[in-house]
Amino acid sequence: MSAPRITRLSSAEGATDRLSLDYEGRFLRRKRLVSEGGRAFVLDLPEVVSLGPEHGFDHPDGTRIAVQAAPEALLRVTGDLTRLAWHIGNRHTPCQIAEDALFIRHDHVLAGMLQGLGAEVTEVTAPFTPEGGAYGHGRTMGHDHGPAETHSHSHTHEHGHSHDHGHSHGHSHGHSHD
Repeated sequence: MSAPRITRLSSAEGATDRLSLDYEGRFLRRKRLVSEGGRAFVLDLPEVVSLGPEHGFDHPDGTRIAVQAAPEALLRVTGDLTRLAWHIGNRHTPCQIAEDALFIRHDHVLAGMLQGLGAEVTEVTAPFTPEGGAYGHGRTMGHDHGPAETHSHSHTHEHGHSHDHGHSHGHSHGHSHD
């Protein structure tokens, strides 16, 4: 017996079943999924979406299935949160902001960088629900310069040097000093 196909999202309101997905798993378009209650279905949306706690699916058996963030390996970061958040954001890394800590997905390179900046970094397992994009929703996907982007360009200044703003991909910005 094949799994029913669901082609649109609904609200999570009134859900009686759940689907737990990690951060990457909540970014999808077409995939076979199984809810916590054992309901299998094929999600087949017209475009890729970033699923949040407000989203659900109406299963053909009449059950509403809510999406929730599954626990995953994270780093809990404490210290000078404003400064540390700037460095995390400068690396286009999704970040969950709490009153007393920042949370990022486990990454030993970022852990070392943050510790070098004076942060206390602790490994934890918890649901990850980072801040949305610049307008408060969606994913923070980094930046794009168009289809030909290579992330290896550099622009020199009239004062004879170029500089790097700390992006791990070597991106530099040009400035006019007329």
